[in-house]
Amino acid sequence: MQMKPSVTLLNNKANKICMKQLFITQIYQKKIKFDLLDLASEIELIKKSDHDGQLWSATNYQSGYTSYSSLDKLHQFSSTFEKLQKKIDKHVDAYLKNLDYQASTKTNLKMTNCWVNIMPGAVQHTAHIHPQSVISGTYYVSVPKGASPLKLEDPRLGFLMNAPLLRPNAKLHNQRFVSLAVKPSDLILFESWLRHEVPANASKSPRISVSFNYGWV
Repeated sequence: MQMKPSVTLLNNKANKICMKQLFITQIYQKKIKFDLLDLASEIELIKKSDHDGQLWSATNYQSGYTSYSSLDKLHQFSSTFEKLQKKIDKHVDAYLKNLDYQASTKTNLKMTNCWVNIMPGAVQHTAHIHPQSVISGTYYVSVPKGASPLKLEDPRLGFLMNAPLLRPNAKLHNQRFVSLAVKPSDLILFESWLRHEVPANASKSPRISVSFNYGWV
């Protein structure tokens, strides 16, 4: 027997104007309590011992440091990062539930990558996505005054070639780019297909974070 496709009807009672917000991009932001001083100290030790990561960063992340190309599974060999991963798991499950996905960290998703980033003044991270992952995110360890926000791009941007300019006071959900102000202890989760970037750090002090991906088991 052939299954009929699921159809959602939009009722318009009494012929009134009916505006529906459909296909919404949801971002998860929550604070996680953690020993940030201990985490920052371990990140500094990782940087000092990660010769390969320093060489890669010198070419691809100039003036900054990331363990993305060298030590990207920190949760698997560091008890500190394993503890952080277990805390993040709970929030990923809450996010997946809100997205109505039939998935969880207890059944079919797990943290596949976990790496650290140190962005001194003027360092930036250009726009990108995280292919072959489901959920991505960042936990913020140090966000000095003037440090860069996380800048998110409307996933429809490439299809808007004929769209009019937005009004200066356009509503948040109509914006083409949204910059999220972040603070230490903040956890940000987003779907891995969402294009994002970190503009040049305007602070003289380093912006320190832990980034990660969740993928299929």
